Amino acid sequence: MPMYEYACMECEEHFEELVRSEGQVVQCPTCGAAKVLKQFSAFAVHGTSSKPSFSAGGGGGCCGGSCGCGH
Repeated sequence: MPMYEYACMECEEHFEELVRSEGQVVQCPTCGAAKVLKQFSAFAVHGTSSKPSFSAGGGGGCCGGSCGCGH
């Protein structure tokens, strides 16, 4: 069972959720909204490249505002 990182598009809360099935509805634990965005995690990304996926100052997820939440 994979653990995913999410960002709530309503209250901008960032949280992790253990997903038991593909059809599981994920809700924000703070506001209860189901409008959440699954984030990419460095632990969930697999590749064969010898180059690092992220720069030293960067990061995954929505840091930098890529999901539109402004974080």
